[in-house]
Amino acid sequence: MADQTLLQKIFNDNNFTDYRWIDPSEIVVAQWVRMKCMYGCDSYGRNASCPPNTPPIAECRTFFSEFRIGAVFHITKRLDDPEERHAWSREVNRSLAELERQVFITGYHQAFMLFMDNCKLCRECANTRAACRNKKLARPCPEGMGVDVFATVAKFGYPITVLDDYDQEMNRYAFLLIE
Repeated sequence: MADQTLLQKIFNDNNFTDYRWIDPSEIVVAQWVRMKCMYGCDSYGRNASCPPNTPPIAECRTFFSEFRIGAVFHITKRLDDPEERHAWSREVNRSLAELERQVFITGYHQAFMLFMDNCKLCRECANTRAACRNKKLARPCPEGMGVDVFATVAKFGYPITVLDDYDQEMNRYAFLLIE
């Protein structure tokens, strides 16, 4: 069983202090989320860690069922310039990748992070998993794995709403699956 005290120290040392422990079986996976990716997201087919470069929804459900414990991280930010969100997302995702690495080297070999936004580790994405320049670090976002983030984080008491203006504070979520 996961040593939550040790993991909490790793989370806190990496400045991820707003999180909740979750049972990954409570993650809501839905086909409609994939459809929103296909018909509404600029990254569809243009990001190596986004659909169609992610597994089918049924495989995503199976993947989550293989874990007994995880954590959902709540990340907030208000930006004056909406264009700053891309650089901010890249920075946060790099920190999340480092967090996953630290959990992994502590002995949790199954550790797998779902970034809070599409990958963005590279300024220019190679567009396919085969051509990805960051295969070891690139990770999908929850939506890319079919996660209904709205329904899932609501189960854990976190705030989430659709924002109608870029000057509002964002509530973003990343998921770390541990064992």
